[in-house]
Amino acid sequence: GVLDEDTAAEGLHTLGYSAPGTEYVYLHLSLPGRELSDISILSGYIHLQKMELSSNKINDLSCVSHMPYLTELNASNNELSTFFNFKAPKNLREVDFSHNRIPKMQDLSAYPCLTKLLLDFNEIEEIRGLEGCPSLSQLGLSHNRLTAIGGLQDLPLRILNLSFNQIEKVNGLKNVKTLQRVDLSHNKINSLQGLEEHDLLELINLEDNQVAELSELKWIADLPLLRVLNLLENPLQEQEGYWLSAIFMLLQVTELDLKKVSVEEKV
Repeated sequence: GVLDEDTAAEGLHTLGYSAPGTEYVYLHLSLPGRELSDISILSGYIHLQKMELSSNKINDLSCVSHMPYLTELNASNNELSTFFNFKAPKNLREVDFSHNRIPKMQDLSAYPCLTKLLLDFNEIEEIRGLEGCPSLSQLGLSHNRLTAIGGLQDLPLRILNLSFNQIEKVNGLKNVKTLQRVDLSHNKINSLQGLEEHDLLELINLEDNQVAELSELKWIADLPLLRVLNLLENPLQEQEGYWLSAIFMLLQVTELDLKKVSVEEKV
């Protein structure tokens, strides 16, 4: 339950210079799966740069307010119901809050250095509060309660995972031109409109949706870098000649529905 100094010492590793360069300190702490619920003692560990606390029973991370140099935080598989309930370490870059009980997102403008934010397996219904994150390149919100895509305007996202939600339309991505990989599998999407003009897209996963017409492929036909497309468990797969028709419309694709596309099939 309560973290003590002896247990904390077991998780300390990676000796290095403190950020001001004045002393030799431990920079990383790793204490996964320790049944911890109270980690308030960590308020004194001000030099930490990386902290791994996954698979515990933590519901309070206020100790992070005392870690100005923290850059990476993994608090997945805990009992958090509040979102970033600590004062922002100004260089915090990677955060994993997946597998918690977070009901909603809030303003993250105090975290301008965030590059990776994982919120998979929570209870979030709306994407919001990310406008002040100009460096965010990876966002995970799978297994939540989203019904629409929004709040992503002009973010430099490269990897976006919105699988296992209740999303019906691919909207809200128009200005996210940096996307390289997007996972929208296990939703309720029936049209690919909204994915056009994303010229950096390399991978699209739409498995287990409701796309029924081959003509929907026209929206992604002109994506020059698209190489991997997954449309398994969509109604359009049942259409006669689906496989070769899809390849003909998307000659740039090298893998379709988890199978390699052969040169002979393209010809």
